[in-house]
Amino acid sequence: MTPRIRAILAVVVAATLILGASACTAATAASTGTSTNTSPPVSGSITVFAAASLKGTFTELAKRFEAKHPGTTVSLSFAGSSDLVTQITAGAPADVFASADTRNMAKLTGAGLVDGNPVDFATNTLEIAVPPANPAAIANFADLARPGVKTVICQAQVPCGSATVEVEAATGVKLTPVSEELSVTDVLGKVSSGEADAGLVYVTDVKAAGPSVKGIPFPESGKAVNTYPIAALGASASPVASAAFVRFVVGTIGRSVLTAAGFGSP
Repeated sequence: MTPRIRAILAVVVAATLILGASACTAATAASTGTSTNTSPPVSGSITVFAAASLKGTFTELAKRFEAKHPGTTVSLSFAGSSDLVTQITAGAPADVFASADTRNMAKLTGAGLVDGNPVDFATNTLEIAVPPANPAAIANFADLARPGVKTVICQAQVPCGSATVEVEAATGVKLTPVSEELSVTDVLGKVSSGEADAGLVYVTDVKAAGPSVKGIPFPESGKAVNTYPIAALGASASPVASAAFVRFVVGTIGRSVLTAAGFGSP
């Protein structure tokens, strides 16, 4: 056999092996239901509607997401979960919704506005916030009902408000607030400014507020643990980026940022 013929045979054998390997890979993919194609690149702009108590963590996560996926832009809108649901059902352009409770997420799911199933990603509990000097000498939940104490809470349709109602029912302590707000941010603002003697917000809000308020834990808060779900919305103009952001929040980086802020695991 001449060197030329040996070279030609070697090329033929190599080509046969390559084609055989490709066929095996395709057959394996077909049998397992997987695809040999790579995932589409993540790009585009998304708007995330998130509960007010997520402002610090989601601002950080949006920056990290954009850094991980160059070419993406994440716009954030924070408010009480019930207010955000009202906006979304009225047609406000949003791609992702993160709620401070499952009840408000269920409203969007029931209306067919959620793409897929929501995923629980965090939990939170209430804590009493008072001005640093604690002028009303608040020490426990029952103190919030004392005559003359100016207590501020969230409205009942807001997750922090519904949690307050649950604690009231569990303890038999009925509060008479001087104000009911639409978000924990508004409650915290009245306490930190000295307009209120105390307010009921989340543990994470007290931690994020730093020295502007003092936190007073109370054991009855365990009677009302809020679970936070997140989901991409069906009307999203950037479904790939929306789904990627949801995965990012529930993933390792999201978990670490949320834990550092004081959120519990779902």
